[in-house]
Amino acid sequence: MKIKLLSILLIAFQPLVFGANDIPERPLYLDSSLPVRTRVENLMSLMTLQEKVAQMCQYVGLEHMRDAEKNITEEELLNGHARGFYKGLHSTGVERMVTRGEIGSFLHVLTPAEANHLQKLAEKSRLKIPLLIGIDAIHGNGLVSGSTIYPSPIGMASTFAPDLIEQASRQTALEMRATGSHWAFTPNIEIACDARWGRVGETFGEDPYLVSRMGVASIKGLQTDNLTGLNTVLACAKHLVAGGIANNGTNAGPVELSEGKLRNFFLPPFKAAIQEAKPFTLMPAHNELNGVPCHANKWLMTDIIRNEYGFDGFIVSDWMDMEAISTRHRIAENTTDAFFLSVDGGVDMHMHGPVFSDAILKLIKEGKLTEERINKACAKILEAKFQLGLFENRYVTEADIKKTVFSKAHQQTALEIARRSIVLLKNETLLPVDTRKFKKILVTGPNANNQSIMGDWVFEQPEKNVSTILKGIKEEASGAQINYVDVGWNLRALDSAKIEEAVQTAKSSDLAIVVVGEDSFRQHWKEKTCGENRDRMDITLWGKQHYLVESIYKTGVPTIVILVNGRPLATGWIAENIPAIIEAWEPGSMGGKAIAEILFGKVNPSGKLPITIPRHVGQISTVYNHKPSQFLHPYIDGDKTPLYPFGYGLSYTSFKYSQLKADKTDYDANEEIEVTVNVSNTGERQGEEIVQLYIRDDYSNTTRPVKELKRFQRILLEKGESKVVSFRLNREDLSYYNHKAEYVLEPGTFTVMVGGSSLDKELQKVKFNVK
Repeated sequence: MKIKLLSILLIAFQPLVFGANDIPERPLYLDSSLPVRTRVENLMSLMTLQEKVAQMCQYVGLEHMRDAEKNITEEELLNGHARGFYKGLHSTGVERMVTRGEIGSFLHVLTPAEANHLQKLAEKSRLKIPLLIGIDAIHGNGLVSGSTIYPSPIGMASTFAPDLIEQASRQTALEMRATGSHWAFTPNIEIACDARWGRVGETFGEDPYLVSRMGVASIKGLQTDNLTGLNTVLACAKHLVAGGIANNGTNAGPVELSEGKLRNFFLPPFKAAIQEAKPFTLMPAHNELNGVPCHANKWLMTDIIRNEYGFDGFIVSDWMDMEAISTRHRIAENTTDAFFLSVDGGVDMHMHGPVFSDAILKLIKEGKLTEERINKACAKILEAKFQLGLFENRYVTEADIKKTVFSKAHQQTALEIARRSIVLLKNETLLPVDTRKFKKILVTGPNANNQSIMGDWVFEQPEKNVSTILKGIKEEASGAQINYVDVGWNLRALDSAKIEEAVQTAKSSDLAIVVVGEDSFRQHWKEKTCGENRDRMDITLWGKQHYLVESIYKTGVPTIVILVNGRPLATGWIAENIPAIIEAWEPGSMGGKAIAEILFGKVNPSGKLPITIPRHVGQISTVYNHKPSQFLHPYIDGDKTPLYPFGYGLSYTSFKYSQLKADKTDYDANEEIEVTVNVSNTGERQGEEIVQLYIRDDYSNTTRPVKELKRFQRILLEKGESKVVSFRLNREDLSYYNHKAEYVLEPGTFTVMVGGSSLDKELQKVKFNVK
């Protein structure tokens, strides 16, 4: 959008009436005993065309707008993806638009007081249609102060425990409704294959099956099975599609993919989400796919998502991406043409701001868009509002918030997920820490004692609600003396003098715990190094962090490194030299407690990597499910294997796999295949293991990956205990899209591999034949 178009706004904006019907004294749509469909039809019969288009219009919240007006430039507004205002339209003008029924939805409304204020304005409109308020509640309602913050999605995926993620999403929905929001812009079910991309931590990793299971769980938790009542919120499956593999690793970069690759790897999570969990909303990706912007891609949004997969909700644009069809992708000469391509392609609601409504009315008047198309969009948006009970209960009671938000039960779920998300990468007998042996412990590093553990999409939370790593260590390190050296939290400007102080302190310590990584915390907007629009050319530790770790190690003190980060980091030297390494990801409100419980042995680590960690940025993309020829020849300047493989994670106990077998050797194409394996705890303590099943099509007409995850189970084993774990596979698990984009199951042999990670040497193998 040219900036001048943002100023073509009608501060006085008089409503254009298209045959408005008189409103009966007691209209049917206000009768909550009637079916939703009847109520929608009745309401729409009373609406003007402009009022229908208004339901497709979303604006940023008033306070957000007022803050942005003061703090960002017009250029930042155009090029950014987080903060916005409307030049030429004051926030008071937006308030007047709400009272006239000219806005259907808001986002970035962060307080219940503002939510109630906006709903009160909407109740003054002719038809009193309530507002739908959306928010980026990615891992808890983190933009709202006082919320429970769960581990970032990449950490959630490390649990391989969809039931826990469904529980966290259910609790997030309750906290959202308590504070005035009804629509979560989550889950992000893109496949993340490039560690340079800043949004990796917002995803569930690199594997289509794991991402699918986590996405389905998240949607079910937010919406429940029927999306009805005051304790549910709309989920939003995003971003359609392939934003995680941009050509240059940056957010919104272009993508070129064959249809077979698209359908085998990047679309399965959307198909599973739509057909198993039925998200009410969906959001296209910023990027273009094969030369067509996703926001204008009718083949994706209508032919595949709606007609093939059966999506029956509404599609919302991402931040300014309708306009980008013209301004960035340049396939439309102006924003009006861009709006046409997007709405005609399948988008039902515009995020965010003015100009859209007038343009849509103009397109209808010119006959380019039909009123029928507007009716379809409006009907689904109204259906959501009726199902959520907003016509009867649009307000929240602020006094009741404490009963729901950051409750003991929610804290416990956040703690359980954090415990199971933490991945032990290396342990040379140093962990768990024995405080009888290590009495003086140095804790240092930029992520040791601040809210960087919260991850992206989180604003600063009350200090009492956050268990930092230092706080957790102090609580769990019984009898030990904890010496903390604060080297600063800003990774771009660590304090060199304090680093030297930490090194000197290490010399007189029995043990050093160094907490490094990245910073996705949204409160650190200008300083953050990871998260949305924080893509990198390199994936090593930022700034002076490596120097800090290496300098402390060289003192000779036993050293533990804890990584707090939202993307895989290439830490080869640390992997080779440091005796104990923990990947904590971004563990949320209770993260410090969970990490300390693992450090000191109260909890046995059980997380597994949901994404491959490369040795070097030059290895990208080092996914586990690569094609057979990808590593035919070695690099001449480094190892071709990953630093840590997908599915990898150590425990304080050990597990043995044996007796892998299929129930028979030959199968017809439509038969189910049962695979069993014996898993034994051969160590000295109780532990949880994530049993992973992979398949390989031994020979196929189109090359297939060397292995593909198809099932997993998290099991608990006591010391010395063994269990037989059973899996069932079906035709769909063995089928694929070939190079002609045909969905086929080819006869022949398949190899089943089962073990504790994707690493070949750890996998038991058995073959079967499909006739």
